[in-house]
Amino acid sequence: MRIVFVASEAVPWAKTGGLADVAGALPEALAALGHDVTLILPHYRVVDRVAPAPQSTSWRYQVPLGGGHVEGGVSIGRTPHGTVRVLFIDQPQFFDRDGIYSAHGADYPDNPARFLFFSRAAIEAMRLADVRPDIIHVNDWHTGILPVYLREFYSSCPEVGHAAVVMTIHNMAYQGRYGQWVVPLAELPWSLFNWRTLEYHGQANFLKAGLASAQKITTVSPTYSKEIQTPEYGHGLDSMLRHREMDLAGIVNGVDTREWNPGRDPNIPSHYDISNFTEGKAACKAVFQKQLGLPIRPELPMLAQIGRLDSQKGWDLLLPVAHEFLRRGDSQFVILGTGAWHYQEALASLERQYPNQIRSLMQFSSPLAHLIEAAADLFLMPSLYEPCGLNQIYSQIYGAIPIVRRTGGLADTVTDPFDATTDKPATGIVFDHPDQAGLRWAIDRGLKIWRDKPVRDQMIRAGMSKDWSWQRSAEDYITVYKSAIKALESV
Repeated sequence: MRIVFVASEAVPWAKTGGLADVAGALPEALAALGHDVTLILPHYRVVDRVAPAPQSTSWRYQVPLGGGHVEGGVSIGRTPHGTVRVLFIDQPQFFDRDGIYSAHGADYPDNPARFLFFSRAAIEAMRLADVRPDIIHVNDWHTGILPVYLREFYSSCPEVGHAAVVMTIHNMAYQGRYGQWVVPLAELPWSLFNWRTLEYHGQANFLKAGLASAQKITTVSPTYSKEIQTPEYGHGLDSMLRHREMDLAGIVNGVDTREWNPGRDPNIPSHYDISNFTEGKAACKAVFQKQLGLPIRPELPMLAQIGRLDSQKGWDLLLPVAHEFLRRGDSQFVILGTGAWHYQEALASLERQYPNQIRSLMQFSSPLAHLIEAAADLFLMPSLYEPCGLNQIYSQIYGAIPIVRRTGGLADTVTDPFDATTDKPATGIVFDHPDQAGLRWAIDRGLKIWRDKPVRDQMIRAGMSKDWSWQRSAEDYITVYKSAIKALESV
């Protein structure tokens, strides 16, 4: 199968969220199954900081945009393991900037034009590279107009007209909603500005356009695929997703186990596996406590949180509950992340009150994230919603017991000891109610389990022995691709 994966970001070149992890790993996993895979990305300024830099080509094209034409080019690179060709869309006016989507906390005002250009330029790049895809896999609102362009302008094109489209939703909250002026900017006929395709409450909705035009739709966990069909999580598109329920699948993200592996991780001071995790984690924890200037006290459990300081991640619950547990003096907390200023201030205040118990590292650092997972005893993810989540998976791989709310991918990847609906071994603590009482109850349970070494070790072994590789997820995507091709053929 010839597969083209189109995304606005991918590791190691550009990342703001989970989409980048998927776009960096899934294409390589698909290639490992024997498929011909091409990844298409914008050529951001940060791309050239990753060695080796992509090589420019002589391929040029013009994209109609807003009554004129914008010229672009293509550079070629490879994914880090060399198995996937990467086509970078060159257009300095749109992509040669410090930020990916925003600068100084504000979105770029020309983001609609940037990603309209990228979507159509990606199709032109496929033609110039003679990829002839069977599947075009688009992701999130940034590429939502691509299947519309494909249907409107390229249906009879021999290089791309036969391709089926699969669209993945990584987070329903981000939809790319803009004014009606997007229609002439996109050079699309006004007939598409209707409730079935592009229009949403008088606005143009990029994500809706993609969901209406793709043959199949996926999202990043089975539970989230059901949640987004409800008003609470559907962000206004729940009725559309209910209508397309038979075309919607939830596939849990995998993990690059070459990068996330405590047995050979270069970011941690002591390597370990399922046979010696007690000693390995204790050594990592002691080194990290010393590095942070915390008392080296192995008898105190270390609770960790990594991610955005954002209300979605449950910080309005976590801050007051953390204060209660810090006051008890029988645990340590470590936080890594950036985000809302008022959360940063609250964490700084806790650090002043409890200097021997908490450290808040207001930055993003991949090496530190690895070290925290290796040192932590319990990992906190009290998210209000979580399409998939990755840190709860990293925690299980590294022997940290996750404490999560039952939502989205968290519900699909963590099994609670009290869950009577499954015979899977317990791997963490799951709570239902998004309130302080629910989180307090869950942390208390986690601390009791951590102090009961036989139960704790059994739970850690269960998490560390699970298969989190991308191969499992890639095989599920191949099944969806085949169904998308059949759906297109039946039209």
